Amino acid sequence: MLRNKTANSTQSNMEQKNNIILGTEITGDIKSDSLLFIQGHVKGNISCSSTVIIGETGKITGDVICIDAEIEGSVEGTILVENLLSLKSTSKIIGNIETVRLSIEEGAQFDGACKMKRIEENESPKFIEETIDELD
Repeated sequence: MLRNKTANSTQSNMEQKNNIILGTEITGDIKSDSLLFIQGHVKGNISCSSTVIIGETGKITGDVICIDAEIEGSVEGTILVENLLSLKSTSKIIGNIETVRLSIEEGAQFDGACKMKRIEENESPKFIEETIDELD
């Protein structure tokens, strides 16, 4: 995927949204520069340089790497989040998570290990960008 790293293209990517609706099943890896909203089933890894939202009917069987994530559905795999990972009350996670900030609602299910990344003052989290680059 070609990326134009100008400020205008970054802003327009953040305004765009990719939807994987209920009833859709994708087998294979997904890479996106814009918000990704999943209500269907993805069997593969997801790398997103924006936000990933997994709706209540969404199911991921694979790893998720992104800037921010809000999970209402289920994930079986490793989750790496550069900023905020939010596990809603209906979420079910089987696998390890690594993030800078974590929010867990009562009722969320999590079976795995959690590693909280520490970011020094005036330092921006770059581990996701480096991980995504390694996948290319």
